[in-house]
Amino acid sequence: MTYQVLARKWRPKSFESLVGQEHVVRALTHALTEQRLHHAYLFTGTRGVGKTTLARILAKSLNCETGVTATPCGVCSACTEIDSGRFVDLLEVDAATNTKVDEMRQLLENAVYAPTRGRFKVYVIDEVHMLSNSAFNAMLKTLEEPPEHVKFILATTDPQKIPVTVLSRCLQFNLKQMTPQLIAGHLKHILGVEAISAEPAALALLSRSAAGSMRDALSLLDQAIAHGAGKVEEAQVRDMLGTVDLDYLFSILDALLAGDAAGMLQVAEDMATRSLSFDAALQEMASLFTRLQVAQLAPQAVADDLPERARILELATRLDPEFVQLAYQIAVHGRKELPLAPDEQAGFVMTLLRLFTFRPAVAGDAVVARPPATFTKASPTERPASLANTQPIQKSVTPAITPVARTEPTEVDVVPVQHETPVAGVAVSPGASHGRGDWHDILTALKLGGMARELGQHCELGRVDGTQVVLCLSPAHRHLQMKPAQDKLQQALSEYFGRPLQLTIDLHETVGDTPAAVAVRRRNEKQDLAVAAVEQDDFVREVIDLFDATLIESSIKPV
Repeated sequence: MTYQVLARKWRPKSFESLVGQEHVVRALTHALTEQRLHHAYLFTGTRGVGKTTLARILAKSLNCETGVTATPCGVCSACTEIDSGRFVDLLEVDAATNTKVDEMRQLLENAVYAPTRGRFKVYVIDEVHMLSNSAFNAMLKTLEEPPEHVKFILATTDPQKIPVTVLSRCLQFNLKQMTPQLIAGHLKHILGVEAISAEPAALALLSRSAAGSMRDALSLLDQAIAHGAGKVEEAQVRDMLGTVDLDYLFSILDALLAGDAAGMLQVAEDMATRSLSFDAALQEMASLFTRLQVAQLAPQAVADDLPERARILELATRLDPEFVQLAYQIAVHGRKELPLAPDEQAGFVMTLLRLFTFRPAVAGDAVVARPPATFTKASPTERPASLANTQPIQKSVTPAITPVARTEPTEVDVVPVQHETPVAGVAVSPGASHGRGDWHDILTALKLGGMARELGQHCELGRVDGTQVVLCLSPAHRHLQMKPAQDKLQQALSEYFGRPLQLTIDLHETVGDTPAAVAVRRRNEKQDLAVAAVEQDDFVREVIDLFDATLIESSIKPV
């Protein structure tokens, strides 16, 4: 006997054996049971989801010798001939080949004649969107009022190209793409019947590569069986598909967290040695970051049977949620830019280095925290000391803020000072000049990044009282009040003050200048100075006078 491919051998022959299209099966079953038969059906969906299969099962249900039924017998001459493609009253037409109006007219001229053997003459027109406009117009009248013995079943992967006049005459069913879990389950069932051993991880790879198409999955399964000499193993399937082993990606993330750029590049070199697809690697990387974000924000949604579940949950605790969002965008954009790179490996390497450049500040597994120290304002005559060069105080003290009146809150001079007695905390009234200055100093020392820094820059210090820090935020910036950002800011403040603190953010208009407002003012001042400098340039003034020119201020950037 000649070998029959799995996609044909396991083509469903009844509604019960059809996988993944329960909503369509339910509607057709009820219609057949209650004899509410439409004259034209339209099945839409991507390739390999069961459009032609449904058409053949429906044709059997209409022409089975036991009568019109939702459960055709499958053994009568009509059913067996339809299964083998020899039923004379089932006409399958490829619209991609027969696109012209003359071919459509010839087809419809025979529709007036009664069926030869069956109860109905069934026309199955595949890829119907490929018909010309003239061909569509030729079939409109017959499609609207066909003879009682004629049924039309249209199938297409692109329903947008079908004229509305045709759509309105059909009963339309949208077939869904198969989920990877559904495909993997069906492949496992088939391999069990075929007595072929398979690893679950290999089936998961095949189901993801099928991209929602059961026919593609069965074709890949055939290939995997041949590639593995009768076995379906993960390593063999990865080699066959050219997919990237997740161990490579986990190694990249481990090197990233360890601050080891050379280690990340070595992984890329190892992948190049095995001729792995860097496009597929970035696709898998984006998928991995998606699963990491789900594990961080909705851990209960991580499937228990996920092979790499433990590693994902462990990584999720070591990476900042904000960085995972950024890393996902870097991977997606890196894949988009891959065709523009000198070669795929260079584009992949630059994407890894971009991840390294924007990595979170970590040492090993712990976030780097500046040792707590106390500061007070120095007099204008004293030389300022850099926060970065400040040494941690040896005695056990509590950070204290000493208020000093100041005329300009943006100029911050700090020197370390040591108290012999601990200070529980200092209450600072919102809007006071010294409070604003202190918050600028504290925020600079926290060395935050991402949304936590953005939140802090738009806040004003209310008070630090015991175990509570109160910040004021303008209602116009309420969108910055995201829980991950607040949690990170609270943790940084607790580390800075050397004791656990509860962060509270009050929504009301700020009285003084927030760090963000100061930054905007400084930027505008620099821009004004730059514009003034250009306007006073002798050459520029001469050009303006000579050519009656206009200076475009938006094109001037301060150095």
